[in-house]
Amino acid sequence: MSINPILNMDFPDPDVIRVEDTYYMVSTTMHVMPGCVILRSYDLRNWEIAGHIYDSLDGTKGQRLQDKRGIYGKGMWAASIRYHKNKFYVCFAANDTGKTYLYHSHTISGNWKKQEIEGFYHDCSLLFDDDDRVYLVYGNTEIHLTELDRNLKGPKENGIDRIIVKEQGTYRLGYEGAHFYKIHGKYYVFLIHSSGEEWFRREACFVSDSIEGTFTGGDVLADDLNYCHQGIAQGGIVDTPDGEWYGVLFQDRGAVGRIPVLVPVKWENDFPVFGKHGRVPERIETKSSRPEYQYTPLFSSDDFQYLPDKNGKISLKEVWEFNHQPDSLHWSIADGEFRIQSDKLCTKLEEAVNTLTQRTRYPKCEAEVTINGSDMNVGDYAGISAFLGCFGFVALKKEEDHMSLVMVGKQEEDESLNGKKNWDAGTEYEKIRIPSDYVRLKVAIDFEYKKDEAEFFYETAKGWKKIGRTQKLYFKMDHFCGCRFALFMYSTRVTGGSAGFTNFIYT
Repeated sequence: MSINPILNMDFPDPDVIRVEDTYYMVSTTMHVMPGCVILRSYDLRNWEIAGHIYDSLDGTKGQRLQDKRGIYGKGMWAASIRYHKNKFYVCFAANDTGKTYLYHSHTISGNWKKQEIEGFYHDCSLLFDDDDRVYLVYGNTEIHLTELDRNLKGPKENGIDRIIVKEQGTYRLGYEGAHFYKIHGKYYVFLIHSSGEEWFRREACFVSDSIEGTFTGGDVLADDLNYCHQGIAQGGIVDTPDGEWYGVLFQDRGAVGRIPVLVPVKWENDFPVFGKHGRVPERIETKSSRPEYQYTPLFSSDDFQYLPDKNGKISLKEVWEFNHQPDSLHWSIADGEFRIQSDKLCTKLEEAVNTLTQRTRYPKCEAEVTINGSDMNVGDYAGISAFLGCFGFVALKKEEDHMSLVMVGKQEEDESLNGKKNWDAGTEYEKIRIPSDYVRLKVAIDFEYKKDEAEFFYETAKGWKKIGRTQKLYFKMDHFCGCRFALFMYSTRVTGGSAGFTNFIYT
């Protein structure tokens, strides 16, 4: 039996397929890299990271956090994953470059080959038809269906290109998040929207007997799992080897992010029925093709004891992702220490390169780490953060003649998703002079029922002591990612300093 949600972490915009007995899920990663994470499961309940599609995307200044640029709230969104003629395909648009990318590989962990599809296709979904024609369904409010050329490089000349669904009436969010399928000879498009005056995500489905026919349908799910009026919608559907069907959708859960939910699907008169009596069940029984399989956790402590491969490259655990594209020349791992060296001046945490992150976990989680600041320069910061747009952190700060410990937080003006973006450096709420360059720090976060608070601590001979204020966390479109634990170092006065991180413990 599974208790929904199936994953208590930020894996938004899921799309899912099955290849023989194995399920694969792809999820949005936006500005973190390696990007476009792929998860693997044998029962639709337990998941592990199978890999990432790319280490870097285009290497633009924004993707590298150069010249005061960044791609927060942008990057890759809402990928589509498909398996066709013994090859995997992953397609997505990137909101910073305005391009649509198609990656393909013969193996899920293999070398993904990259190409572009001419045009920008928001929330696109790929369909390989039985006659080898290929289509993209995409858009917001107006949902388009476009036929691609046989090389998948762009729209097919004189091919199908039309609007198949259009939002009507009053709405807060027009139809988007397309997932396109051919099932039992009919064509189905699944969409997310928020109709009416209030904000509440809903799942919708439209069906046509032919690729050029009329698509008809409507809402198929409007439920919140009894959680804070947060609707469950947007994701893929998939069948099991036994012929059962499920949807993998997401639900907003405040600052922790958007987390996947498993929904049983039945078919009545060739139309999908989601849930049981219109509700998402808390408990779901699914079958595993490999009941003895041990999944690798989606979060992890780390002693940073890594060995380079034959080419001298260090590969971090898959649970780690950098904030934006890392600079490989200025981070390293040796003797159980992850080290960041500064190469530019920053005015705030969001400009720092090589910040190393992990997803946080609902309902509560903690992370602690030891920091060695002996090689920091005056004006340098090194610490651990509850990282999102309204971040808070505790850090070592190198002063002129001593070392300080500071807690910094950024105040938000309102709780709205689309509220004013606040790009300031945050406020220093407490500073303590300390006698050592070494310190152990901790962040504790409570997400339960959208409490969304982080507290910060440092270790003393008498145990943990809180520093600064309790930081309120808000999920907003400035980052559009759930809160992450983040290890960081940056310089405000002179470059070249460094800090080391050891014994990271995730609880």
